[in-house]
Amino acid sequence: MSQPVTIVLVHGFWGGAAHWSRVILELRRQGHTAIRAVELPLTSLADDAERTRKMVAQVAGPVLLVGHSYGGAVISVAGNAPNVAGLVYIAAFAPDAGESPGSITQEHPPLGAANLEGDSDGYLWVKPEQYHDSFCQDLDAEEGAVLGVVQKAPLASTFGDTVSDPAWKHKPSWYQISSADRMISPVNQERMATRLQARKVITLNASHASLASRPVEVAALILEAASAVAQA
Repeated sequence: MSQPVTIVLVHGFWGGAAHWSRVILELRRQGHTAIRAVELPLTSLADDAERTRKMVAQVAGPVLLVGHSYGGAVISVAGNAPNVAGLVYIAAFAPDAGESPGSITQEHPPLGAANLEGDSDGYLWVKPEQYHDSFCQDLDAEEGAVLGVVQKAPLASTFGDTVSDPAWKHKPSWYQISSADRMISPVNQERMATRLQARKVITLNASHASLASRPVEVAALILEAASAVAQA
């Protein structure tokens, strides 16, 4: 008998939990209301994974973890929790053991990398005036301008934090590639999607912000994964 699955959404760098707002609305329109969204501190991979694990631990039944961008590294760590039944990567990092988001990025530097800058407190920002062009070029320019101002910057050191035992080696996974991504090279996305032997891979002609620009398709992939793990 199938069990209800709680979808836990995990954001990435330069955005908070609210980046999932359009996907949340689409999931609800499709009748799925067991949804939570983690607000990460973005201070280290260990901190972010622990925050995610704590939210997962509050759920009695099975959980589907969904990570966008750096959130993919987070779910690759937190996904080893026993009640996590599956993982969905949305234009996300899926590091192998010993890899970090930074080491993956260096393999094929994305176009937007030139628009990153650190500050004197150790935080790494997308230059606000370049945020729309780098992160979400398929959204309205005014929306991109607002997102650039309200972005949630990580500590730059987080980019170098490595994964030791990636959950995708133990749990079924799904992956959405953004073919017009300027923050994670589509070449890297394709390689990671192939490596984790995803149950299903979809490619969208979208920016890094596919969760905002293509919420219908992203939600459909999440719901397909939720249905699969509920039947497992």
